[in-house]
Amino acid sequence: MGDGPVDPRRRVPRTDTLLADPLLAAATATLGRDQVKAVVARAQDRARRGEINPDEVRDVAVAALPAPGPRAVLNATGVVLHTNLGRAPLSRSAVAAVLAAAGHTDVELDLRTGRRARRGRDALDALAAAVPDADAVHVVNNGAAALVLAATALAAGREIVVSRGELVEIGDGFRLPDLLESTGARLREVGTTNRTTLADYAAALGPQTGFVLKVHPSNFQVTGFTSATPVRQLATLGVPVVADIGSGLLVADPLLPDEPDAASTLRAGAALVTASGDKLLGGPQAGLLLGAADLVDRLRRHPLARALRVDKLTLAALAATLHQPDTPTRTALHADPGALRRRVERLRDRLGADGRKAEVVPAVAVVGGGGAPGVELDSWALSLPERYAEPLRTGDQPVLGRVVRGRLLLDLRCVPADADEAVRLAVLRVPGDD
Repeated sequence: MGDGPVDPRRRVPRTDTLLADPLLAAATATLGRDQVKAVVARAQDRARRGEINPDEVRDVAVAALPAPGPRAVLNATGVVLHTNLGRAPLSRSAVAAVLAAAGHTDVELDLRTGRRARRGRDALDALAAAVPDADAVHVVNNGAAALVLAATALAAGREIVVSRGELVEIGDGFRLPDLLESTGARLREVGTTNRTTLADYAAALGPQTGFVLKVHPSNFQVTGFTSATPVRQLATLGVPVVADIGSGLLVADPLLPDEPDAASTLRAGAALVTASGDKLLGGPQAGLLLGAADLVDRLRRHPLARALRVDKLTLAALAATLHQPDTPTRTALHADPGALRRRVERLRDRLGADGRKAEVVPAVAVVGGGGAPGVELDSWALSLPERYAEPLRTGDQPVLGRVVRGRLLLDLRCVPADADEAVRLAVLRVPGDD
């Protein structure tokens, strides 16, 4: 009587046994026990209903685990500041600073006196030291916020004089005119889309002028019959000039001759410069404000500044980036094409030894992130069949390349040299042609 068939539901693994599995236990550490337990329970229920075999419960539960957060991606696109990949990757020193700041820190405390201190003073002091031409500096949570704070504090209820050719769309459908008008300022547009002269600005000035805005059109180029008025000329008008340089380049870089930098812009006469921290600076997302002490102080004391302030992790990463400016962004921008070619050739040869055929081809990399749109960087890439694109993108270690004329190109310019092996293993995980 006891030799009858065993109810398959009794073969469903116990919950405590499943939660002790190494993969599920690791997930518990990041997702929490309750969430992992719920995933396990759903897999067990499927087995009890006969939808899956009892011995499949563990694998089904593991496959159903949600991702604990953003996944690290190897950027083989050749776009140095890829907006969809979070723009600038942090340097190792910046990552270490973020980890150190994750607990309690002296972000707003003087440990010597035990009293409250200026918030983020290390990052602010480092920013001031990096751009001595600025009398004062301040940091908010992104580049758009820096411009919004300037417009609110200096021109709410007044006019901002700006060239029509500089009223750009900054991405994701957000447009500069809408952003500025949301502050209560009125835009006084001057000139045309392709030509704006000093006389155009001068004719628009009046008692209601808050400031003249100069915007670097960093994500496009206008060529042909064009004319723009530089900051040096605008500074002669007798009103503050606010220059949004966008990319976060603090000092001039010969590789990017047409990209404005904060130091040169201030020397040219700008009263205030706004920029992003997560572009050419190579740091975390932040809005940088540099310029005249009285203007920066007005912005810093404005009530909106409290809503736009950065957290301790951003301040830590920004300080580390400024203290050690040899960032992954700078390394990728200035990578030697010859060295890149040798890396790609080594990768090709190793894949060949593994039975995978690939080619080495010349490539063109770009700055990206709305910076230096006309600059092309000579590079080299590994060329694979297009069918590799999707499995590489969705694999255990995502590798993102770009498809050109039916071939997947993997440009190693933005891939750390110590990650070449990870690229090789990712390629090998894609089923071969056999």
